[in-house]
Amino acid sequence: MAQKLTKRSEDYSKWYNELVVRADLAENSAVRGSMVIKPYGFAIWEKMQAELDRMFKETGHENAYFPLFIPKSFFSREASHVEGFAKECAVVTHYRLKNDDEGKGVVVDPDARLEEELIVRPTSETIIWDTYKNWIQSYRDLPLKINQWANVVRWEMRTRLFLRTAEFLWQEGHTAHATREEAIEEAETMLGIYSDFAENFMAIPVIQGLKTESERFAGAEETYCIEAMMQDGKALQAGTSHFLGQNFAKAFDVKYASKEGKEEYVWATSWGVSTRLMGALVMTHSDDQGLVLPPNLAPYQVVIVPIYKGQEQLDQISEKVNEIQSRLRAKGIRVKFDNRDTHKPGWKFAEYELKGVPLRIAMGPRDMENNTVELARRDTLSKEVVSVDGLEDQVATLLEEIQTNLLTKAKAFRESHSYKSDDWDDFKTKIEAGGFVWAHWDGSSETEEKIKAETKATIRCIPLNQQQEEGKCVYTGAPSKGRVIFAKAY
Repeated sequence: MAQKLTKRSEDYSKWYNELVVRADLAENSAVRGSMVIKPYGFAIWEKMQAELDRMFKETGHENAYFPLFIPKSFFSREASHVEGFAKECAVVTHYRLKNDDEGKGVVVDPDARLEEELIVRPTSETIIWDTYKNWIQSYRDLPLKINQWANVVRWEMRTRLFLRTAEFLWQEGHTAHATREEAIEEAETMLGIYSDFAENFMAIPVIQGLKTESERFAGAEETYCIEAMMQDGKALQAGTSHFLGQNFAKAFDVKYASKEGKEEYVWATSWGVSTRLMGALVMTHSDDQGLVLPPNLAPYQVVIVPIYKGQEQLDQISEKVNEIQSRLRAKGIRVKFDNRDTHKPGWKFAEYELKGVPLRIAMGPRDMENNTVELARRDTLSKEVVSVDGLEDQVATLLEEIQTNLLTKAKAFRESHSYKSDDWDDFKTKIEAGGFVWAHWDGSSETEEKIKAETKATIRCIPLNQQQEEGKCVYTGAPSKGRVIFAKAY
């Protein structure tokens, strides 16, 4: 634990990679571009999963599971969809191995070629809509609101733990509706759920918006998104919700009989977030000492470390700690008592600082005499000695304060790194410095692509509910009706 992390100011990318590995979140696997999510990292993902799953079910969604393999022909039915994913697909061509005749190990059996290749799911719209045509016959079957928790494969060439890997975990919702208006309302509702989760559980402020045509999900009529700012000033797309129109319903012939007896195509949405959120969590709050976790998602919110000499002192402290643990758990607080005798207290302090545990409690012989403990906050690195009496109430209050403080701090950072720009040279300077640049855009994909080519910045979103503001495009000088957000991004 003694080796310090690379400082963020020296090499942000190296700091991130070191932190993910050393905090026991994940590591690279033997499969190029894929990762192993370690127990501590997976415990955080499980907390995310549990809260999102609750929010989905509260809004009428049900969980199901669909196949990992998708017939290649399915992708040909929706032209823009196959074009959007064609370069990222892993393809299964054979179903059997055999021993090499020359004793050189295992080889693919050439006689076991599949009649039709199977695509390892990069996303599930095609297989799900082929299924929905059997589930939907009349208006009584609508709306159909299904979510699945799954893994997907997108063959990325440049990978980074959590942020971009060949295989990752996610949830994907797929819904069918009787009307266009219902589907749009669903897409916007799910965007609101993602925004709520990001801010109230992850303590990450996000901006809700629409993607430009060139940045839309393949096969969507509109893509809604939430965009977050990381500590290096880059944007990270933290969640998307898509209004798919009737594209997939027509491609897979999914119709319903209306109340009037007329046959209509259904209207569709899809929406998802992934383990990329883990990367967002790390990069939004953590510091040069290690992870900083919001209490709402921390695997354990409090860790108690005993300071003792000899078994007798440990037994005395343990008895008191067991009482404290019971009171904390009665308050719904997740607590761990680290009474391992294989590591010294100082080592444990450093470990839990690195792992971002929100509150640390230390108790030694003097604390036993004085009926006190030392409380250390991870977010501010402050310490105070407090009475054991009423400790559970004080800890509950502190956890709420830490959660609020992290969101407030992240909002302040975003605001201090957000700028308006109306001049091209000024725009380039601000983009290079990092942050969100609010600038006018003439609405053309050609201008968008030229700005990207010259600055590596993309339009992160067209913010929802913003006031119209007449202006001139920062690049072409052509008329514009409002500002969009430009930034470099992950």
